[in-house]
Amino acid sequence: MNIEAVDYTTKIPNNVNLAEDRQVLRALESWHPGYIDWWKDMGPDGTSAFDVYLRTAVSTDSNGWANFGYVKMPEYRWGIFLADRDPDRQIAYGDNKGKPVWQDVPGELRSTLRRLIVTQGDTEPASVEQQRHLGKTAPSMYDLRNLFQINVEEGRHLWAMVYLLHKHFGRDGREEAEALLERRSGQEDNPRILQAFNEQTPDWLSFFMFTYFTDRDGKFQLCALAESSFDPLARTTKFMLTEEAHHMFVGESGISRIIQRTCAAMNEMKTDDVGKLRAAGVIDLPTLQRYLNFHFSVTIDLFGADESSNAATFYSTGIKGRYEETKRDDDHVLRGQTYKVLNVVNGQLQEKEVPMLNALNEVLRDDFIKDSVGGVERWNRVIDKAGLPHRLSVPHKAFHRNIGALSGAKISPDGRVVSENEWNAKVGEWLPTAEDRVFVQSLMGRVVEPGKFANWIAPPAIGINRQPVDFEYVRFN
Repeated sequence: MNIEAVDYTTKIPNNVNLAEDRQVLRALESWHPGYIDWWKDMGPDGTSAFDVYLRTAVSTDSNGWANFGYVKMPEYRWGIFLADRDPDRQIAYGDNKGKPVWQDVPGELRSTLRRLIVTQGDTEPASVEQQRHLGKTAPSMYDLRNLFQINVEEGRHLWAMVYLLHKHFGRDGREEAEALLERRSGQEDNPRILQAFNEQTPDWLSFFMFTYFTDRDGKFQLCALAESSFDPLARTTKFMLTEEAHHMFVGESGISRIIQRTCAAMNEMKTDDVGKLRAAGVIDLPTLQRYLNFHFSVTIDLFGADESSNAATFYSTGIKGRYEETKRDDDHVLRGQTYKVLNVVNGQLQEKEVPMLNALNEVLRDDFIKDSVGGVERWNRVIDKAGLPHRLSVPHKAFHRNIGALSGAKISPDGRVVSENEWNAKVGEWLPTAEDRVFVQSLMGRVVEPGKFANWIAPPAIGINRQPVDFEYVRFN
């Protein structure tokens, strides 16, 4: 690609008037080649020649955000879109409640806002890096295409954050944008900022759990940022949420289809014996539960410490609101209000009241947990439909925590404080074992003939964009 000849109104569709914003245009032009190099090095492995049936956003209206057609991923049109501006929008919470929202960054909040945007931006390329080898073990062409759709959208979300850095943060922003391309998931000397984005995603069960739970964390963080008084950030994240919904759909429907196939095998063989089910090449429900426990607990750590002065500052200054802030029926200032958080006291889990402002990470975590439980109940309905008595459940929120007051506490999935000895004896029933991971890995063989699916997962009920399930979603050329 001749980067210099890029027409940013077509190659990078946008609604931020890039063609006339010469300074930002120049900054993006100098960043773009590094991004393409990063994609070639760290994007989906060995795929640059594939034609993929992808959805591309070309505008924010209902006709423009979902254009389907074949495209090579390095040539994807990484758009920069902000939701439409409301000229009358006011700050909805905090100390500046009722004042007009900010179109520029307040000087005193500059470094805080920049850090927030960088941290959000850093998760986007990180998940592409975590998933770069998954294409080699895809269970179907349909799933392969969904993986690639998520990958290009994470790339687009990186562009969205980089635009904000270039537009509003001058030289510091340009340096941070470069650094986003230099960090690597899991790299010892220059890792990604958040630990969950340095974990491996070695198999498709992990990928579906990641897109169900960790992309759901993304949804709640983006919803909180969509309430930001810094209007360009709020409008950017609002549009990102339209794409995030698909990522969670891939996770939820992927796990549903695994459960469906496992239940079918259990009924065919009239057994729930783990050894027999594994021998038949399907993923048994206890293994699914352990993966669920792991991904849920790692994800709820992403919300941060249960008591946080930073969370209080973000809210009071107007940087970051709560999930669905404007739908809540309190004063939106929260001074003098309290919220319950958990502590371990004398070997027992106990609730304690803390100032609500300091507990806003916990508020967001609880909103996330409520939302997550809904999807797990839908998975249980698949088991019910198969006429089986088994249940999946989310573990207690104190289980397997590594952040905040509960960090390192030995707590069982049902919320009991246990001894070191009991933990060591039971951890193999609660979290994936090395043996589980080897078994799941052993199922990962590549199936990419249209309409064919790996033995461990059921086909979807419908295809993408009204196409049949056996449509040629990827052309390998």
